[in-house]
Amino acid sequence: MWKLKIAEGGPELVSLNNFIGRQHWEFDPDAGTPEEHAEVERVREEFKKNRFQKKQSADLLMRMQLRKENPCGPIPPPVKVKETEVVTEEAVITTLRRALSFYSSIQAHDGHWPAESAGPLFFLQPIVMALYITGGLNAMFSPAHQKEIIRYLYNHQNEDGGWGFHIEGHSTMFGTALSYIALRILGEGLEDGENRAMAGGQKWILDHGGLVAIPSWGKFWVTVLGVYEWSGCNPLPPEFWLLPNIFPIHPGKMLCYSRLVYMPMSCLYGKRFVGPITGLVQSLRQELYNEPYHQINWNNARSTVAKEDLYYPHPLVQDMLWGVLHHVAEPILTCWPFSMLREKALKAAIGHVRYEDENSQYLCIGSVEKVLCLIARWVEDPNSEAYKRHLARLPDNYWVAEDGLKIQSFGCQMWDAGFAIQAILSCNLNEEFGPTLRKSHDFVKASQVWQNPSGDFKAMYRHISKGAWTFSMQDHGWQVSDCTAEGLKVAILFSQMSPDLVGEKMETERFYDAVNVILSLQSSNGGFPAWEPQRAYRWLEKFNPTEFFEDTLIEREYIECTSSAVQGLALFRKFYPKHRRTGDRQ
Repeated sequence: MWKLKIAEGGPELVSLNNFIGRQHWEFDPDAGTPEEHAEVERVREEFKKNRFQKKQSADLLMRMQLRKENPCGPIPPPVKVKETEVVTEEAVITTLRRALSFYSSIQAHDGHWPAESAGPLFFLQPIVMALYITGGLNAMFSPAHQKEIIRYLYNHQNEDGGWGFHIEGHSTMFGTALSYIALRILGEGLEDGENRAMAGGQKWILDHGGLVAIPSWGKFWVTVLGVYEWSGCNPLPPEFWLLPNIFPIHPGKMLCYSRLVYMPMSCLYGKRFVGPITGLVQSLRQELYNEPYHQINWNNARSTVAKEDLYYPHPLVQDMLWGVLHHVAEPILTCWPFSMLREKALKAAIGHVRYEDENSQYLCIGSVEKVLCLIARWVEDPNSEAYKRHLARLPDNYWVAEDGLKIQSFGCQMWDAGFAIQAILSCNLNEEFGPTLRKSHDFVKASQVWQNPSGDFKAMYRHISKGAWTFSMQDHGWQVSDCTAEGLKVAILFSQMSPDLVGEKMETERFYDAVNVILSLQSSNGGFPAWEPQRAYRWLEKFNPTEFFEDTLIEREYIECTSSAVQGLALFRKFYPKHRRTGDRQ
């Protein structure tokens, strides 16, 4: 039976706050009663039966476990009000007590509320592919893990045989090809799956142009696997990391999320790395194309993308750039003496990967980047401590529910806790739910980032983080403007309450640190971006290399982040009116 573990460490793991906020699933074949096993199977079958109507899981396995661990006593019966009946204050308070009683019962012992943060159908499959390449698949994923991955992929296959970009989406080549390949790696045959689901997936791929029509991120992964060729990919030259900082298209000016995708990608592209050509890889070369593999025009394949995936078609100027890099720059850079420049660029790129690994405790900024950094470090040294530490942190990324095992972008522990706490406080039932509030206050205090990234972080294109809150937990290390603002709000609200009820308040200096982070992120137009200060020109989006995302290459301001920041700063100013008044009025 699957068990959710909270705030627990393990071999090869390092934490800055004793793993507060960590959540990961383990399989224990001896856990659970026969009745619990039967209930788990029932909810799994119920999800499968309704999977085309209700595609999002309800976290029932987590709820079953936490409610058993957190008995909250009897929950008041629901209040029923007729249409013509007046809603009384007593009825509202009873309803709030019901909600808060239930919500307290699914709080983890370290104070946060565990929850799934998944949905995209391109997080899980690259991890399966990477572990297949490194030979670590069976070591990391037991038969129980693999069974739940297979369950998840079949549960989210569309009725037309394909898989979407995310679980609610129409079928795409990206989602379908990656899911089909992952299932084949996990042992599924060409005729396997309910109603020949695998055959349906293969037919969808071939009917929509074959694997040549997969978008750029997909081309990268199937190339690394050995089912596609590097000559069919647009260049990812690591030499970009050697450009002077004043250069307008320097990768240090990119949105951090994009920067940390293309950083390890450029390491693998620069080495033209390809995994072992196994019998399965050779079979996939035959299964996924409409023509013999050796006859494919890889140059044409570079710009071939299925219409179902083409959300953002490349502008002409971008295609011209790729053409020059592919036909002119790459042949030069791979020949001596220019190949010496490539070696220098590869060292610079892998240096940035190492820095990200070490400053995020090998969590990395998100699961897309996590697996890319993992395989880049394995290619650098298959026996390295870095690779072992990456493997040890993989459980932080996956989540188990009634629909199977999926991969999260990263956890949402702090984000969810910030809003949950504000909701509870607004009910004005604090005395009744003191233990819930005290635990959540402890979590907030333990989740604030206490230090900036290590060393000369500006040279590594990082921003200050001391005083910030992340989207997930302190170990993640990446400051986010609205998460910091929401964390500041709840910390200040707790500071105005009795310590006997919610515990000791945070030190005032830590409030100041949070304010410093928020103000440092504000743009010249008054708005607030999410991760880092806005550094690049808007026209750089013309060179966004992805076909399925728009407006992802540079950081920009958001109403949501700006709203949270303004609210957090306004609340802070109410209690600390003299702090940094000069020059910060805007």
